[in-house]
Amino acid sequence: MASGIGSQSTSTSSPTTIDFSKSKPRTFVLASRASKLAQIQTNIVRDALEAAFPALSFGTSFMSTEGDKNQSQALYLLGGKALWTKELEVALKENLVDMLVHSFKDVPTTLPDGCEIGAILEREDPVDSLVVKQGLPFTDLVSLPDGSVVGTSSVRRVAQLRRQYPKLVFLDVRGNLNTRLAKLDAPDGPYTALILAKAGLVRLGLGDRITADLKGPILYHAVSQGALAVEIRSNDQDARELCRALTHPETQWKCLAERAMLRVLEGGCSVPVGVESELTEVERDEGGLKSARLTIFGCVTSIDGVGHVSHKMDERVESAKQAEEAGEKLARWLRDNGAAAILDAITEDRQKHAEEATT
Repeated sequence: MASGIGSQSTSTSSPTTIDFSKSKPRTFVLASRASKLAQIQTNIVRDALEAAFPALSFGTSFMSTEGDKNQSQALYLLGGKALWTKELEVALKENLVDMLVHSFKDVPTTLPDGCEIGAILEREDPVDSLVVKQGLPFTDLVSLPDGSVVGTSSVRRVAQLRRQYPKLVFLDVRGNLNTRLAKLDAPDGPYTALILAKAGLVRLGLGDRITADLKGPILYHAVSQGALAVEIRSNDQDARELCRALTHPETQWKCLAERAMLRVLEGGCSVPVGVESELTEVERDEGGLKSARLTIFGCVTSIDGVGHVSHKMDERVESAKQAEEAGEKLARWLRDNGAAAILDAITEDRQKHAEEATT
């Protein structure tokens, strides 16, 4: 299995070195999930490519994935992030499409052989947000009455918030953002509020629904949350060169550090791993991003909110590779100081629930 980090992942957004005007004309097809948000995100990438390469042609294709089709089971029991990417990667590897556009937080930290991340675009605000049911006066989590039902499909959010707000009730909610908001606002619906990624709300033009942003130490966001990534075939040099023009180096370094942490922790979308990262003291030269001070915080929380391990590291890094190494180092510290036991218990609990569901 490939780590998903191709040679271009350490590059900056310097101009492409291929003269496409001398190549055989080719339409590059961008594919993603069929949800409205996924289509908006794909169009963001397409528009950026068209602006950078006006002489080239770009098309789009949308499809439903296993994660989209199964709206009844909790994500905790469904498995890893491949739920959102597997069908798309089949189309990519069969040359039916040329680029996959993902919410980077939904991409497994290990990609199939023959696939790699070609571009990481500039990140939106990665925090989670509280969205309160229309007509209710509550302005933050503290103001919610005891017993209020908060909807989220993320065990990371539930685990962290359960530690600090034990009198709230957390209930799974599935569907695209508009569907979840409709469930929230339904007069007979059970939810008082939802926890949603701010980036998705903003991209859908629903930022006005945000009641409050939830940052650490209240809630640490998911790995790579807020960033878009483009997945390509490892042997597609043309696509790789196009992607170089889209990559935002600061976002790239932070996201690769976060993903390296998660990869060492052996985590997936249903594991309660939270993170925050920051680049300061940034130095650049004619080649782009030269060095920066990376501060990265990571935490692992048990599903019941009782067990919790966290740590912060601060290192000077001079490449995307060194940023990844910092993330790996943080993960090893977490594993050695209690995270391994928490993750093992989560695995046992998931297997138990899966066995019960089949009997």
